Amino acid sequence: MTFAQFVGSGSTGLIGAMNTVVVPVIFALAFLVFVWGVAKYFFLSGADENARSEGRQFILWGIIGLVVLFAVWGFVNLLLSTLGLTPGN
Repeated sequence: MTFAQFVGSGSTGLIGAMNTVVVPVIFALAFLVFVWGVAKYFFLSGADENARSEGRQFILWGIIGLVVLFAVWGFVNLLLSTLGLTPGN
């Protein structure tokens, strides 16, 4: 087995598994952090300013996480398409 066969492209190999399983799970976790922050800030904290502050931190880190994930994901897909490792090749 050569390295190219192991890494693969499309829905097989290491890149395919990362792109179809791992990346969506990480995006879902970052989105859940954001949603938990919104729920904590608006619904669960009441008048407790410390809990609202914690909710703001979850919102902030959820947004930062999503932005970083989208940027890295776009860069990796750009790199893969530049190298000719896009699905179907």
